[in-house]
Amino acid sequence: MITIYVSTSEGLTTVDDFVAGSWVHVSNPSNQELALLVERFGIPLDFLTDPLDLEERARLDTEDGARLVVLRVPHLDTWTDDIPVTTLPIGIVLVDDVVITVSAIEPEVIGDFKRGQVRNFATQERTRFLLQVFMRTTLLFLRYLRDINRASNNVERDLYRSTRNEQLIRLLNLEKCLVFISTSLRANAFMMEKYHNATYSRLDQEDQDLLDEVIIENRQAMEMAKIYSEILSSMMDAFASLISNNLNTVVKTLTTITIILMIPTLVASFYGMNVDLPFQGSPEAFFLIIGFSALLCTIGILIFWRGNLF
Repeated sequence: MITIYVSTSEGLTTVDDFVAGSWVHVSNPSNQELALLVERFGIPLDFLTDPLDLEERARLDTEDGARLVVLRVPHLDTWTDDIPVTTLPIGIVLVDDVVITVSAIEPEVIGDFKRGQVRNFATQERTRFLLQVFMRTTLLFLRYLRDINRASNNVERDLYRSTRNEQLIRLLNLEKCLVFISTSLRANAFMMEKYHNATYSRLDQEDQDLLDEVIIENRQAMEMAKIYSEILSSMMDAFASLISNNLNTVVKTLTTITIILMIPTLVASFYGMNVDLPFQGSPEAFFLIIGFSALLCTIGILIFWRGNLF
């Protein structure tokens, strides 16, 4: 689907035709729509198809007067709780007097621009628009990183009360989210540095400041993701050791109980033999055997207790 937006004094409005200073958003396009854009703007087809690949890496490319920026952006998956936050690519093509954004799935960062949640946004300022997408993407990464950290703290509290598989699986899924985010942030950082080296001298002072701020924020997000990932890994290792220790304690206790319970069985087995045995003719033999078994059990319990086996 192709939607064309133009910034006016009344805000962001949609128009029916390609005009100078417009923003063309392409979401999950058909082959006919792709052919229309290629014919209208003369851009390479792969500039439009590459961002539709969900595994496409962040990169910067220039060809035939058109510049392609592929950015990895966060995406909140509402259909599954397994991996709530993942990343997907979005393509931003600067050509003629328009900005074209391409994505297979509409990410939250695009929705923020549509809803007017980005200050000082104007479709006519193409470079500023691109840098604002960079900044909005980085801020979303920071927000989701804080959400993941809060979620891991909640899981940690649950694990202190009950060490169940569900909590460990949730921690594993959160760690996967951090891996996806860290990988995307690093790829975005390389792309931003390349864009900085290629265009910085041609930017005005305000855009230079914005680009510098974006790079700093992205580095901060990378550091946060690294720290949270290390904390989460340490937490999983600690709880894995705790589970193993609890299992060893349970096995040790059950083994001790089994040995204690075998003592009366062993004594009773002796008196079940068809041979002459002490006290077999005494009317108090039963009570003597019970008492002797209880004495041996008590001695065994004391021995195991002193050995910290209970």
